[in-house]
Amino acid sequence: MDGPLTLAIDVGGSGLKATVLSPDGELVSERHRRETPYPCTPPVLLDELAALAATQPAHDRVSVGFPGAIRRGRVREVPAFSRRGPGLPPDPELVAQWTGFELETALAQRFGKPTRVANDADVQGCAVVSGSGMELVITLGTGVGCAVFFDGVLLPHMELSHGRFGEGLSIEVACGDNERQQVGKDVWRARVMDALEAFEAMVLPDHVYIGGGNAKKLDADSIGPNRTLVPNISGLLGGIALWDRTGVGTDG
Repeated sequence: MDGPLTLAIDVGGSGLKATVLSPDGELVSERHRRETPYPCTPPVLLDELAALAATQPAHDRVSVGFPGAIRRGRVREVPAFSRRGPGLPPDPELVAQWTGFELETALAQRFGKPTRVANDADVQGCAVVSGSGMELVITLGTGVGCAVFFDGVLLPHMELSHGRFGEGLSIEVACGDNERQQVGKDVWRARVMDALEAFEAMVLPDHVYIGGGNAKKLDADSIGPNRTLVPNISGLLGGIALWDRTGVGTDG
């Protein structure tokens, strides 16, 4: 096999998933999943991901998609793990533990392999964008992620979903999974469509890709022009493309 084997990890607010990918993106192993524990402190996450990696065959490097803002491998903000449980308010103690945490360095030391960490929407986008023009990637899961690419280049990560809309809720909260369960699928779908319009007004993209675990709850035939639903496995498959689309270090 010509090229490195990549352990691709997708860290989500409800589940942690991993598989090993060949250089051409083929799955070398079965995808393994563990439930995301709460409260999820940095040491807890490191232990969980080490256990997850132990279920996978030998590999040469590691890519990790993380549900928060990552800048040069350091956690800038992580809404999901700043809470003691999904739907709960941020906990000051957890916010303090996560803010500024050197996640990429800590994981590289734990795995003993070259490791790259980026926001999970950034990683998913690496797998699905065409490389032409301004492309926006939205992920619908426990929260809402977003990534922006221009001519295939991943731009620095911005938490656009923290913007307010509707009744004062952020897009992150209003279109997140906890609210979906509270308000029902019809209201949630309407909110998502409004949010997509808001995102497009901010970014002016040539194309929008919608992924994440809750993307399948949308109707592909009614999401509008220049919008594409992408499979959730893209969050893992982007683990290879992340190395190709980003330089040394991660700004995403």
